[in-house]
Amino acid sequence: MKKKEYKKELYDLQVELVKFQKEVIEKDLQVCIIFEGRDTAGKDGVIKRFLQHLSPREVKTIALGIPTDKDKKSWYFQRYVPHLPSCQEIILFNRSWYNRAGVEKVMNFCTPKQLKSFFNEVSNFEQMLNHSGIIFFKYYLDISKDEQKKRLKDRKTNPLKQWKISPIDQKAEEYWNEYSKARDDMFIRTSYSYAPWYIVNADDKKEARLNVIKHFLSNMDYAKKEEKLLAFDRDIVCKFDPICYEKGLIKK
Repeated sequence: MKKKEYKKELYDLQVELVKFQKEVIEKDLQVCIIFEGRDTAGKDGVIKRFLQHLSPREVKTIALGIPTDKDKKSWYFQRYVPHLPSCQEIILFNRSWYNRAGVEKVMNFCTPKQLKSFFNEVSNFEQMLNHSGIIFFKYYLDISKDEQKKRLKDRKTNPLKQWKISPIDQKAEEYWNEYSKARDDMFIRTSYSYAPWYIVNADDKKEARLNVIKHFLSNMDYAKKEEKLLAFDRDIVCKFDPICYEKGLIKK
């Protein structure tokens, strides 16, 4: 996609996001969107474009750090609850409670018992979000092994991106297969009818950003909605289903 074409399409979609936020404020809505994915999958970039022109008073990005000793001894979901949206708010989680099913599982930061408890509880937790009226979406940005290798190299050499490098990043390639298995298990066990996973083919950053916004807004109702702008590419954003593997929409 040419830069000029991308900027024009992004501008139009951000206008739609502003319309949507106006609806959120006027109708006291609560919106929660979580973004998961491998290291370098492009979560920061999608979130940045999503909230770039929204009112900062009613929209927040949540990216929690390493849990404290107190966090580790508390109910797992407790540290996330205070960050859930109040009325008129849009909250975007850059990684979420699904850390337990991904990084923590792969790197042995949690015990098998803790992991089992997570899978037993997460369905009820998300059902409560749904029943409370929160608009709740889950996106997983998926990239190929070659693309991740390229992006990790860029982080190491680009002085403006070196803040993104972490010890976990250093092991992303080494544990590729383990992350794939954890991801697949997470999809199968936590893609619910009331809170499905949406898989995003994120090898092309620009296409991923545009199509996540299109997909989200296409599922929303708001005044003066321009439906023709919101036709998303189903080969880039798809609702999780085992057939996604057969179509090559989820990277091995």
